[in-house]
Amino acid sequence: MSAILFGSISTLADTSELQRTAFNDAFAQHGLDWSWSREDYRSMLGSNGGAQRIADYAQTRGEDVDAAAVHATKSEKFRSLLAERGATARPGVAETVEAARASGTKLGFVTTTSAENVEAVLSALAPTVAREHFDVVLSADDAPQGKPDPASYQVALERLGESADACVAVEDNEGGVAAATAAGITVVAFPNENTADGTFTSATEKVESLDPARLESLTSARS
Repeated sequence: MSAILFGSISTLADTSELQRTAFNDAFAQHGLDWSWSREDYRSMLGSNGGAQRIADYAQTRGEDVDAAAVHATKSEKFRSLLAERGATARPGVAETVEAARASGTKLGFVTTTSAENVEAVLSALAPTVAREHFDVVLSADDAPQGKPDPASYQVALERLGESADACVAVEDNEGGVAAATAAGITVVAFPNENTADGTFTSATEKVESLDPARLESLTSARS
C-alpha cells in the first residue's frame, strides 16, 4: 500500500490570510496594539505554532502577554471567519482525494493545529473533501512535539501501518517540509499565498497545483 499525507490546513484550503486576520482580531480583543501586515506574517511562517509565534513576538517587543489565551481567541476568531466566509479546496486537492480513494491509496491529514480547527476546515470543505475521506486525521493532541519535529508524521505512519518510503507528504511551509523530511518521507511543497516565496530546498518539487498521477508516482517510486 501507499499513502498521501496532507500536512496542514492550508494544503487543503488556502486559509493563510484568514489566519492572519484572526490573529489581528484577537490582538484587538486582548487590548494589544499589534497589527501583523502580510510582510510581518510571511516572515514568521518558517516555523509552526501560533502560540509560540505570539510569545516570540511579545518577547521582541518586551511585553508580557498570555500567549496561550491570545492564541485561543485567535482560533475562535478563525473558526468564526471560516464559518462566515466558507472555504474552497485548492487546485488539484479534490482530484487527488478522488483518485486516491479510487486506487486504494491511503490518505492522511497530519496537522499540529487544534482538533477544533481541523474539524472546522473539513466541515467547510465537505462534501468535496471530508473527514471520512481520510484514513488518519491528526491534530495537536496526537503528537508530543509540533513541527518541525517529525513526531506527527511518525504517529501517522504508525497508525496507517505504512513505511515512510511508501508515502508522500504535501506541505505548505518550511517547518512542515522539515518534519516530513526528518521522518524519511518524500515531500511535495505546495505553498500557500503567504509562503510562495519559500525555497523549499528539502522538498522533491514545488508546485502550484496538485497532480494526482504525479503524487501516485512518487508513492510508488520508492515502495
